[in-house]
Amino acid sequence: MNETRKKIIINEIITWKNNRMLPEQYCNYLLALYTEGNSPEEINEPSKSKKKYWKNHFLFLLLIPVTVFLIHFTELSITLQITFSILFVFAGILFTYYFSKKGILLQIPLIASALILLLSSVEFISKLFPGSLMFLYINVIVNCLLWLFTGWKFKFLSFSISGALGLLLIIISIFV
Repeated sequence: MNETRKKIIINEIITWKNNRMLPEQYCNYLLALYTEGNSPEEINEPSKSKKKYWKNHFLFLLLIPVTVFLIHFTELSITLQITFSILFVFAGILFTYYFSKKGILLQIPLIASALILLLSSVEFISKLFPGSLMFLYINVIVNCLLWLFTGWKFKFLSFSISGALGLLLIIISIFV
């Protein structure tokens, strides 16, 4: 077979593998077949797109300290704080949806969104109902139930454990 044709086919198989258009076993078999058992250079190099995704994850994790700063250390009105928090949580949900469609690690935006939602909702309930622990307990229970649902829906053990432990701790703190 012509050498340029082989390179084109190998690059196409690598694209299929990276975009999960075929199962990885099939792509590995085809690569082994067309490279005659040698691994092509493109596979051994670290992927620039994966580095880009990790950078996006890191930037998304920075939203947690920004949220804490906006809520606790600024003199912004409550409506502006709620607006920023809703915007950050909505961005997390959009990133989670985008990453799930691309087949990228989606736990980080999901965890960041859950933490931002918990921090924001606890702060706002504390400001709206300053002396009432009942509303605060209900808020944390709803957050824990959301974590349990997310763990069940996406099959993330970490969310299921966090939700269950959170509910257990809230129940213990209410009755003890």
